[in-house]
Amino acid sequence: MINRPRLIQTLQKVVSYNSENPPGNELVLSRFIAQDMRSLGLDVKLYSFAKNRPNVIVTLKGTFEREKAQKQALLITPHIDTVPAGKGWKYHPLSGTISGGKIYGRGTSDDKGNLASCMEVMRGLVEDKIKLRKDVILAATVDEETGSHYGIKPLLDKKILRPKIALVLDSDEGDAIVAQKGLMHIRIQIFGKKAHGAYNWKGVNAIEIATKIITQLKQMAFKYKKHPLLRPPTVNIGTIKGGDKVNIVADFCEFSVDIRYLPGMNPRNILKEVKHIIRKYISKFKILVDDLQFPYEISAENSAVKLYVETIRKYGLKGKLKGSEGATVITFFQEHKIPAFASGFSASGTAHATDEFIRMNTLYKGTKALEAFIKEYDKK
Repeated sequence: MINRPRLIQTLQKVVSYNSENPPGNELVLSRFIAQDMRSLGLDVKLYSFAKNRPNVIVTLKGTFEREKAQKQALLITPHIDTVPAGKGWKYHPLSGTISGGKIYGRGTSDDKGNLASCMEVMRGLVEDKIKLRKDVILAATVDEETGSHYGIKPLLDKKILRPKIALVLDSDEGDAIVAQKGLMHIRIQIFGKKAHGAYNWKGVNAIEIATKIITQLKQMAFKYKKHPLLRPPTVNIGTIKGGDKVNIVADFCEFSVDIRYLPGMNPRNILKEVKHIIRKYISKFKILVDDLQFPYEISAENSAVKLYVETIRKYGLKGKLKGSEGATVITFFQEHKIPAFASGFSASGTAHATDEFIRMNTLYKGTKALEAFIKEYDKK
């Protein structure tokens, strides 16, 4: 049974631990989670792929024969790192202050509210002595905010996590994320020729060429099929740097590009079009791919998705089917042929914001629904 006061206290406790990323140090919070879950008699293991950054894997073992219980396992996974708090907060970002039915603090929505929800669900299942047939695994992971290189990715790559289905707890208002755009982060380097600024015709200005390329990239005509849950592809210029001095023709310019693309689109074709645009203006250039994540979809008719949506609606949340314009970790599961979808009980629009908060009623309703979903999933 879900205990509302305890749920709130758990959230306030986990918010009080600074787990900003960067710099990336979740050690104290990980130890708290592990100790709290071990007190229930659950199987708890820590896996670290970088110093002071342990992932916490908690297993409530099912009554099926061991191999079958593992193969049928349900994974629930929030992340425990946060973006830096920054300045300008009304309430201290590590205080977990309650005001107007909301809890304020860095990570309340992204993603410590969902962490507290998962911890309370595990505690409720144990206290109620629920005999589930299938394993339920809670993976509290690190490094989500900077690419999951020390979190969910190696846990999957090394086959530490091998559930039948995964529910990523990192979203808003109880909605179910069943589609997600792909992500491509590239740096484009333009090489020109130096000259005196007074005789600029003797040089090749890399910055000026870069501006022309940027204009073309922003107007790039993508070939894609419209998606019912996602907006069209986007291009964002994130950073730009170049040149040495105002009176020198810049012989170098580098700018970074964020491209979000739809399911069905091929990133190789996108990169080919980018190169085609650049070659219109200059032959000396380099493209560095810093990150590439593929788009993702799971059928809305998937039995676990349908069950989750039905359950969440019974507990007073809308449970809409949605697409994600940004990148959540559900994309990493497809590489391992593990069906995954995302949800969560965060307050829409507050993640990464100053005075981040979560609504207590939404968190409580969502946590009760999550517990009910786990029980119903076990019967299938």
